[in-house]
Amino acid sequence: MVSNLDAVQDELAASGFPPLANKLAGRGFRARIATRDLGPLRLVSLATPESACVGRERDARDGENLAVKVMTRGRTRIGQGRGEAELGPADLVLLDPTRGVRFESTASAHVTILVPRRELRIRPAQVDRLIGVRIDGNNGPGALVSALARESARSVTGFRAGDALRSAAAVVELISVALEARLGDNRPGPDERLRDRITGYIEARLADPGLSPPGIAAAHHISVRRLHKLFEDQPLTVAALIRRRRLEHCRAELAGSGRTITAVAARWGFADPTHFSKLFKATYGYTARALVTSNSARTTKTLTAPPEQDGGRQQTR
Repeated sequence: MVSNLDAVQDELAASGFPPLANKLAGRGFRARIATRDLGPLRLVSLATPESACVGRERDARDGENLAVKVMTRGRTRIGQGRGEAELGPADLVLLDPTRGVRFESTASAHVTILVPRRELRIRPAQVDRLIGVRIDGNNGPGALVSALARESARSVTGFRAGDALRSAAAVVELISVALEARLGDNRPGPDERLRDRITGYIEARLADPGLSPPGIAAAHHISVRRLHKLFEDQPLTVAALIRRRRLEHCRAELAGSGRTITAVAARWGFADPTHFSKLFKATYGYTARALVTSNSARTTKTLTAPPEQDGGRQQTR
């Protein structure tokens, strides 16, 4: 369907994209947009006229998904993090909806796959190296992802729930392979390798309430100052990374485990329930209790509603 700028921005925001200021959009702006769901994935097809857009950083609560953008027509220059990619037809790029982004494009069309972070088997430090980096969509694993994304945007309809989940898992697997292959093409330097090891160390010990920069530095035989230097050009400091990953684990578990808030907080290193509750609210904009209540209501509704097929849907205006 054809939409004006406000309608397109509303649809993108509803799908988890950051608000974009388009410097070239006027009253005559027209675009085509359609969304389809495949299990936990959302595919967004968008065709726009020539554009020059800037998007600001977003709150951490908007960081559930990563986005794989696949060009189908036209060219675009897109910058995010330390990467800047020149994309042509079939090329793809990994984007983080919580980070600032800028891009300039000719009249173009693309398909974006929104993938829950937890579904990808790459570590946060690896994501940092991939954000905003061009992945060749004409050769190797990238070509498979590119072809699948373009075809899926047209044909994802009528899937039963189980089939949709298995198909989504296959898509995620291909994306993971393409990202890992790109990491191999862009081998990290000594500092990046050390930072990767430290990030993995942190991830494996998030449940330890004693996890802290001094202990992390000692375990890697470096000074605390050196540790902080390694992370000074990263989106998060060491302490903030620990806090963010713990909160993300807590939020995921509270949304589906049925355990109490106090138990989940303690499991992920938050010994003080009051401090955890304040930190959760400050980070996500809603309380942990509200998340548990909302999930309970959705679960009850699902149990009482008739089964539905998990297929595609196209928005119209």
